[in-house]
Amino acid sequence: MKRIGVTVGGRYVAGLQSVFTGVVRAADEAGWRVAAIRDGFDGLLFEDRYPDRSGVVDLTPRNIEALSGFSEGILGTARQTDPFRVRTVVADRRIEEQDRSDELLERLRAGGMDAVISIAGPDELALSWKLARKGLVTVCVPVAVENDVAATHLSFGFNSALTYVIDTLRRARKAARSLGRIAVVEVPGAHAGWLALQAGIAVSADAILIPEIPYDPGKIAVRLSGKESSGWPVSLVVASEGARPVDAGLEQAHAGAHVIDRAGLTAKTVTLELQRLTGHEAFPIVPGALIRGGTPTAVDCQLGTGFGAAAVRALKTGEQGVMVAFQPPDLKYVPLAEAVNRVRTVPEDSEFIQVARTMGISLGD
Repeated sequence: MKRIGVTVGGRYVAGLQSVFTGVVRAADEAGWRVAAIRDGFDGLLFEDRYPDRSGVVDLTPRNIEALSGFSEGILGTARQTDPFRVRTVVADRRIEEQDRSDELLERLRAGGMDAVISIAGPDELALSWKLARKGLVTVCVPVAVENDVAATHLSFGFNSALTYVIDTLRRARKAARSLGRIAVVEVPGAHAGWLALQAGIAVSADAILIPEIPYDPGKIAVRLSGKESSGWPVSLVVASEGARPVDAGLEQAHAGAHVIDRAGLTAKTVTLELQRLTGHEAFPIVPGALIRGGTPTAVDCQLGTGFGAAAVRALKTGEQGVMVAFQPPDLKYVPLAEAVNRVRTVPEDSEFIQVARTMGISLGD
């Protein structure tokens, strides 16, 4: 092996430099070169979009040290194009989907890339798995601020997002109490409630709503009213983006799945319900993309470097079609088939759920 390609799929997460550093340092030790493919695989499939056809950027021990949050963004972290379904304008301005996966594999070979390390979210893991089945030597690193990647206890980016959300919740509660209102803060988590649950517990929220437990607005209102009558200043509700009421049918539960931007819908819905049922003024807060920025935590810096180096080690030992997973106390390699088309949700017997109930936090049920 002489050259490794690195791609980033999914949304931006702060501190990706640590993953790049782990890859580059470990590859340099093995005598291999590293090249970052910009915007997922777009840097190879659409070279003409980049000045001087620079869809591939060499990463070295020297220039990796200068990589900042700004230059991370230049490499691109948008949801990558599915090489199996590339939309192309054909005759009569019609749009067709073409399978360009074979072309992609050929361009990787032409660029001297013997393997690809993908820093990938849940959707992009499936693409890597499909490419691996066609012969691509690949190892994946899980990244998700929602911590919803299956087969790993911790995804890169979650700890930094958790820290930011906790700080945001503290500020929101302080503002809400001073105004005598209830703050409803919506955080990422369309299918899994790890972020809302762990952050909500950390700040002793009054209620936490997650996708795994459908909520009853009436029960939340009763619980909040009961706490208030006992002298507790009710002021903070944390809701996952995918939280839904108990009476939501299948259609309503997935409402917004085809909406371009569904951010804020849950916060607004819960806010209106609580105002109607409790008689208290409430206001929604949606940090949104701000959660993904900022300074990475020490945990994510260490995890990212470890993930990157472990991915290179996997290639050295002949592993392929695997994902680096944190399964305490070690980093392990799991087949991509165990991670794709699945979501790591909060189980019913989760210790975090038990802690929340013990603290008297309403989960809406």
